[in-house]
Order: sequence, then structure tokens, then C-alpha cells
Amino acid sequence: MIDRKKFLAYVRLIRFNRPIGTLLLLWPTLWALWIAAGGKPDTVIVAVFLLGVVLMRSAGCIINDYADRHVDPHVKRTATRPLATGEITPREALTLFSILSLTALGLVCLMNMLTIQLSVIAMILAVTYPYMKRYTHLPQIHLGMAFGWAVPMSFAAQTESVPMIGWLLFLNVVVWAVVYDTMYAMIDRDDDIRIGVKSTAVLFGNAELLWVGFFQIVFCLLLILIGVYAFLSFYYFTGVGLAIGFSIYHQYLIRHRNRDACLAAFLSNNWIGAVVFAGIVAHYAFISHPE
Repeated sequence: MIDRKKFLAYVRLIRFNRPIGTLLLLWPTLWALWIAAGGKPDTVIVAVFLLGVVLMRSAGCIINDYADRHVDPHVKRTATRPLATGEITPREALTLFSILSLTALGLVCLMNMLTIQLSVIAMILAVTYPYMKRYTHLPQIHLGMAFGWAVPMSFAAQTESVPMIGWLLFLNVVVWAVVYDTMYAMIDRDDDIRIGVKSTAVLFGNAELLWVGFFQIVFCLLLILIGVYAFLSFYYFTGVGLAIGFSIYHQYLIRHRNRDACLAAFLSNNWIGAVVFAGIVAHYAFISHPE
């Protein structure tokens, strides 16, 4: 039996107490499932992807902390992570990672062959992401690809193909990840520079607000393009308008580069995902389309 202290360490390891990462992965998955199915996604597919999001985000947190177990003790924000403090051993972490990954694989095996094939790429992206910050200043793009890969998988599961709208959504998730993860990286920039960890926040330097603003504009323009391409209605564009409002608010929050404000902006990106999804659901709920 695992004692209470050990159990709580595992909860912290998979970030179950901090669901923001799960939500940022969940929203684009739901966008894709609803658009791919014309507002009527298959219940089994939705259940599989919901569980898959939770499992793979948890597994991703484990492999991230395993890769950073020698770095995290030197960063203020991550110094108390279970692998950094020794509360959980590397072997125990890899065991849980394997269990979660195999469970996710079992779920995806319920889907069609194209979805299963795409899941291999999803696993590669998830496992390699934590090491990108050692070799490139653009790990945020890799994170976006890892989070965004649920989009083509969602289309594959629903339609057995990945049309252009699916790839547009995937691209937009990558751009969005650059936005919110740069905000997150701004929190650790001083520590990252000191220990040699790379990120877009380090790369952009004093121009990071301009670059974040640029990617926010690209993100919002792609949301508009997706709506036009998919013939989405006023309801969707209302959600997009709210997302634009949140983006402007996030620029306001990070204007002084304060750590707490950058964290608040990062966390608030959850609402962007929520309002866009609400717009998609409302479109399919209230706008009838001829068969």
C-alpha cells in the first residue's frame, strides 16, 4: 500500500492538483471533435479522447520531470517537484509513466487504423518534448505540436481522414502554445539563463511582449480563417471575439513582466479555449444545416 505522503507526491507528479495543462490540451481536442463531427461527435470517441487527454498529460508531466530531475532543484518554481526532492525515485516515475502510456495505447486501439498510426507520432512528440529545451530555443513549438496532435487524431477518429480544416486547427494550436508557454517561460527566464535552459522567452529577450503580441494576432486571425473555412456562424465568431478580448487582457497583464502576472496570464488562456469551444457548440446547437 502507498502511504498518504507518497500518494500526494504522485498527485503532484502528474499535476492532478494543477489541471491547467490538461485543460489547454482538452480544449483544442474538443474543438476538433465537434467540427469533425458537425456538432455530433460519437460518444465513445469523445470518452476515449477525454480519458486520453488526462492520461497523456499526466504521462507527459512525468517524463518532463524525469528529464529535468537534475535541473528542477536549481529553479525556484520547480525545486519542490517530487523527483527534484527525492520523494519519488526515477524508477517509480518511469513505472507510472509506462502504466499511463500503455493504458492510453489500449484506449487508442479502440479507434480506427489511421488514428492508431497517428498516435505513434503523438507518443514520440510527448516523449521528446522535455529534451528540446536543451537543444533549441523553440521548445514551445514542440509543445504546441505535442498538444496539437490531438487535432488530426480527432479528425481521423471521426472521419478516417484529416482534411485541410484539421491541419489549420493543428497549426493554430501550435501558435497558441507559443503564446501561452512563452508567458509561462517568462516566469523562469532569469533561472533559465543562469542554468542554460532555452526557451522562446530567452530567445525573444526584451522584445518578448512584441513577439507574444505577434503570435496572438496570428492565432486570432487563424481562428477567423477557420470559422470562414468551416462556414461557422455568428455564435462561433462571438467566441472568437471574446478570445481576442482575453488576448488583449493578457498583454495588459504581462506588460511589466511581473512573475505573478505572467502566471495569471498563462492560466487565463484556459478561458480562450473555453469561449471558442462554447462558440463551436452553440453554432452546431442553434444553426441547422441541410443534410
